[in-house]
Amino acid sequence: MGVLLDVVKVEAKQNYLLNLEFNNGEKRVFDMAPFMNKNPFIELKGSPLFEMAYIDYGTVVWPGEIDISQETLYLRSMPA
Repeated sequence: MGVLLDVVKVEAKQNYLLNLEFNNGEKRVFDMAPFMNKNPFIELKGSPLFEMAYIDYGTVVWPGEIDISQETLYLRSMPA
């Protein structure tokens, strides 16, 4: 991927899924489950904090200064 795409919309769903929309109009689904036993995401596991995902500087963030790179979100997600 040559150009870094910004996330413009996020919706946290059950089973640690994120519905994403990128600034190129693409809608994708990212599975956070493989990350939930790793720092810093372990703080979100089983917590209502996961559902509080929001966009800041083009990527997904959560309270407590937890974030994930937009490159990871794009490359490891599936088309919706």
